Amino acid sequence: MTEPIPNCPECGASWYDGITCQDAFHQMLFWENENPANGTVHHLTVICYHIQHPSLYSPEGLNYAKQLLAAFLVEKLSPDEIRKRSRAQVDSSQRTWRIKGTPDHHSDHPHSITWTITAVDVIASGSKNYCANVERWARSIHKALETAPEP
Repeated sequence: MTEPIPNCPECGASWYDGITCQDAFHQMLFWENENPANGTVHHLTVICYHIQHPSLYSPEGLNYAKQLLAAFLVEKLSPDEIRKRSRAQVDSSQRTWRIKGTPDHHSDHPHSITWTITAVDVIASGSKNYCANVERWARSIHKALETAPEP
């Protein structure tokens, strides 16, 4: 009897050859470090990975991340524009909420979401079209969040 392919408990990605979502995320960060041109999508890489793994965020952090993703994709704001716009909102000396999730205070999506693209899919496509694949991943996440049923 063959062992079933394990799936990520948070995003549902099928893991293959022992490659987990975290392994895929680290591979993407490596590609960004290896080729500085790939760093142009770093802001999307991090936010997409974390949105699909919501326990990494506090509930407030997840809501903020969803707003950021929309600002990047819909408003087409750059990371610099976002930093300027939200400096006071995320300043740790002024912020009253945590971004990062903790074992006692972490997020989850209030409804089940089927992601059409995951971190594992991005690396399976290889590094050649990395930036385009990350952008497609980000758009797929934004669409999934917009079309998900209300809790």
